[in-house]
Amino acid sequence: MLTLAHMSDIHIDGTRSIERTRAVMRHLTAMPGPLDAVIVTGDIADHGAAGEYETARELLASGLPTIVCPGNHDDRQTFRKVLLGEDGGGDGPVNQVLRLDGLTVALCDSSVPGRPEGFLEDETLAWLDAVLAESPTTPAVVGMHHPAAPLGIPYVDGIGLREPGRLAEVLRRHPRVVAVLAGHAHTPASTRFAGLPLLVAPGVINTALVPAETAARVPVDLGMPPQFALHVLDGDHLATHIRPVV
Repeated sequence: MLTLAHMSDIHIDGTRSIERTRAVMRHLTAMPGPLDAVIVTGDIADHGAAGEYETARELLASGLPTIVCPGNHDDRQTFRKVLLGEDGGGDGPVNQVLRLDGLTVALCDSSVPGRPEGFLEDETLAWLDAVLAESPTTPAVVGMHHPAAPLGIPYVDGIGLREPGRLAEVLRRHPRVVAVLAGHAHTPASTRFAGLPLLVAPGVINTALVPAETAARVPVDLGMPPQFALHVLDGDHLATHIRPVV
C-alpha cells in the first residue's frame, strides 16, 4: 500500500502564501505513518520570479520523495533552474517522472507560456507514452496542472486543458494507469476522464467556489484553511481523502 500527499497552487509570493504552505508541509512531515511521496501539481510561484522559487524550494524540502510540475503562473526557465537545478531545456516543457516501488508517477507540463489555459505539446505526449511503456505492468498515475474535464466552475473551465482528447488517446494505450491528477481549480474535485478518475487537489492559497456558493466572477474564498489530498493506493485501487490544515 502506498500513500501519496497531493497539493497544488501554493502561489508563493508573500507572507500569507508562505505561512499556508509551511503549515501544510509541517502537517505532512509530522504524520506518524509512512508517506511515500509528495506530488505538487503546479502554480508554485505566483509571478515566476527566482526569489519565489527559492522560497518554494526551501518550503517543499521535506526529505520525502517529491515531484513538482509547472502551472500557468510558473516560468519554465526559472522553474527548471531554481527548483530542479537544471540550466538546460530553455522554454521547453518541464516533464518529470518519479518511480516508486510499485508505482510510476508521471507529471506532464500543461503550461502554455504567457497563457492561462493548458495544452500538452506533442513532445510531452510522446514523452508520456514512452514513460508509461517503460513499465507496462506497473500501476501509474498521470498528473498535470490543468484539469482535462469540466468541473462546473465556469471561470476555471474556461482556462482548462485544451484538446484533452489527445491525452485520452495516450492513456487508453496504457491500462495500468489508475488515475489522472490535476490542480489549477483551487478546490478538491473529482470527476471522470478517459474512463479514469480525475482527481483535483485543493488549492493551498485559497479555495474556489461553485456558482451556487457565490456570484463573484472570480469565485475564491480566502477564509477557508489550506488543504491537501491523500491518495491511498492498494494495488490498482485508489482512494482519496481531503484534509484541511487548521
